[in-house]
Amino acid sequence: MTFDVSAAPIASDTTDHAPPGRFGRPARDLPASLVVFLIAVPFSLGIALATGAPLTSGLVAAAVGGIVAGALGGTPLQVTGPSAALTVIIAGLIAQFGWQVTCAVTVGAGLLQFLLGTFRVARSALAVSPAVVHGMLAGVGLTIAIAQLHVVLGGSPQSAALANLIALPGQLSGPHLPALAVGGLAIALLFAWPRLGLLPGRAGRIGAVAARVPAALVAVAAATGLSIALRLRLARVELPTWEQHDFAALPSLAQLGAHWPVLLAAVLTVTAVAGVESLLSAVAVGRQAPGPIDLDRELRGQGLANLLTGLLGGLPVAGGAVRSTANIRAGAVSRWSAVLHGVWVLVAALAFGGGLRQIPLAALGALVLVVGVQMVSFAHIRRVHRHREFPAYLATVLGVVLLGVPLGVLLGGGVAALLALHRLTRAHVDVLAEPDGSWTVRTHGPLTFAVVPRLSRALADIPAGAQVTVSHDGSFLDHAAYEQLHTWRSGHQASGGRVSMLTELDEEVLDPDGTVRAGSSPGPHRCRAWTPWGGHHCIEPGADDPHGRLLDGVRGFQQHTAHLVRPELARLAREGQTPSQLFLTCADSRMVTSMITSSGPGDMFTVRNVGNLVPAPYEPGAADDSVAAAVQYAVEVLEVRSITVCGHSGCGAMKALLDGVHLNPGPPTPLGRWLRNGRGSLDRLRRAPAVFADRPVVSEVEQLGITNVVQQLDQLLAHPAVERRVAAGTLRLVGMYFDFADAQAYVLDPELRSFVPVSEQRVPTGPAPTESTDLAA
Repeated sequence: MTFDVSAAPIASDTTDHAPPGRFGRPARDLPASLVVFLIAVPFSLGIALATGAPLTSGLVAAAVGGIVAGALGGTPLQVTGPSAALTVIIAGLIAQFGWQVTCAVTVGAGLLQFLLGTFRVARSALAVSPAVVHGMLAGVGLTIAIAQLHVVLGGSPQSAALANLIALPGQLSGPHLPALAVGGLAIALLFAWPRLGLLPGRAGRIGAVAARVPAALVAVAAATGLSIALRLRLARVELPTWEQHDFAALPSLAQLGAHWPVLLAAVLTVTAVAGVESLLSAVAVGRQAPGPIDLDRELRGQGLANLLTGLLGGLPVAGGAVRSTANIRAGAVSRWSAVLHGVWVLVAALAFGGGLRQIPLAALGALVLVVGVQMVSFAHIRRVHRHREFPAYLATVLGVVLLGVPLGVLLGGGVAALLALHRLTRAHVDVLAEPDGSWTVRTHGPLTFAVVPRLSRALADIPAGAQVTVSHDGSFLDHAAYEQLHTWRSGHQASGGRVSMLTELDEEVLDPDGTVRAGSSPGPHRCRAWTPWGGHHCIEPGADDPHGRLLDGVRGFQQHTAHLVRPELARLAREGQTPSQLFLTCADSRMVTSMITSSGPGDMFTVRNVGNLVPAPYEPGAADDSVAAAVQYAVEVLEVRSITVCGHSGCGAMKALLDGVHLNPGPPTPLGRWLRNGRGSLDRLRRAPAVFADRPVVSEVEQLGITNVVQQLDQLLAHPAVERRVAAGTLRLVGMYFDFADAQAYVLDPELRSFVPVSEQRVPTGPAPTESTDLAA
């Protein structure tokens, strides 16, 4: 299994996420750079503390990574700095060889990264099992957390995770109480501060504003203030002046030559870990923000940054998902934000060294401990478990914790390879006795030489002279399996039996003489997904009974699809649903939500009604509790992270609104009462109609259709549960429109204030709206 980078906008040019002809908009990047700077300073000091490197090395790495990789990298909105994933590796190098040799390793890794980017092999670096990558990050996170727990308790960590675990009971029995108090306060704030917006009422609104200040800054500042106010005797940051900073004169070739095999392995390890982390972060950034990314340029930029930070005595750097996500959420629009953040780190290190020296080490240890814990992602664990790769994940985690990163990754990669080999050779052979005395042999999966013994035993159970149908699913059939089937068929027919060999198309594959019938190669399944019943070959032609067609369709599912989805549905039955999306769309029969979103069971909580309307709460005569109940359930119980309102072309509800069905005289009908929820859309149509960014609107019905999506987002935001989550930054609202004629989806771009097509280029969805989306503004 490899990472899918097709969803990210990949380009070979160097276009920034900025207006044409300009290097971004510094006025908008300035506040974003300050937000990232406030996160980077304590984080960089904490990583340096965890590795045992000089604390100034973390600030050097943050400044160089921000300025060099930010200016020269291929992902404009990615922010580069000291890498948490490399913490264990660098700590081991420093303990074994010292700081100067470690800097030489960083320089070597930078050179190698630059060469790999020059030879355009960045995409190949992503051909790694996600289970191994996430397992490596989780193992590193656990190792960091265990080590920094000693710091929070007032002690000093050992160099190995196992030694830290063994020493932990003794440390817990006699903690240094001032350090524990300061570290505990920092940990509490790190977890509680981002959740202030979830408080009820006015407190929640105030908390949402306060939560915009980075939790890392608040935690370190509060812990430092407490330690100063109470005059606690604690170990604090030992930050030398820049005149005393060791610019790491690189060791001589003779010094390096004495250990060259180990150091070469270290260079390869740092290159691989830092490169993969940066590229995966770049792909993640491409999914969150518009603009092309160039992975090879990104790798070259990371290489130059590591080359320079190693020469200047800094830690190795990598693109970070945490810093980059904060950069995007803060409103960055170009690479200026990352560059400026590096400048601010440099200025702070030069001008405010005295203030940084007041920070207790326990506060930094608490920060890094929380970062380590967060590297163990339960979402990743669920994902690898769902894809049946948990053994590789677990092997990597245990290997990294007990054996170190290189051996842990090799162990996890070996397990992943064995799992892949098992899947390639796994096949099912089922022999069934039919009521009429005939026999059916069904095979699923690739029939290779490894399956021949099992296939031979299954065929031997069929009595001589029986009529047999062998049905293969049309996947791979190698020569050994073919010979086995052909030999058995010849013998069975010689004893008076009859054998038909079919694919799932119910077309005979082998003629009675054993030759392959011309034109009998596997083709599409007879019951094709996403096609009307009338196009299914598995349904009797000419059947006009709608009920009969429905049952025929269900039979087709049971025969051809049920066995494929049964394991996933069984898992969902055991674990319950945990969708991340609420998808609200029209009841139109042409809208196949799972088709246009490429989703499956358990992915989306779906609400459908006439016209994809969201009744505004507290509006007399138009409110509808069924939609409100579904929204509340999705937001408060299922805790979805995104709500999409999707309209479509040729909507009958939009035509009825334009025709004034809701205004018809006489007693109101259910449809008329329901369509009153669209009055706001008609008003917006007259005041501020929505538009497409790349084409004109073709009809008034289409104009109202896209305007209705915008209006329903506003009415959705009026629901208290939605408003709270959006204000807290934990819920995103998305507007979408689907054109049947072109099979094209459009997404509402809050920056352009228009609908843009979803294509190979990433479309911005922007932050969740927190006020009326007035397209006339």
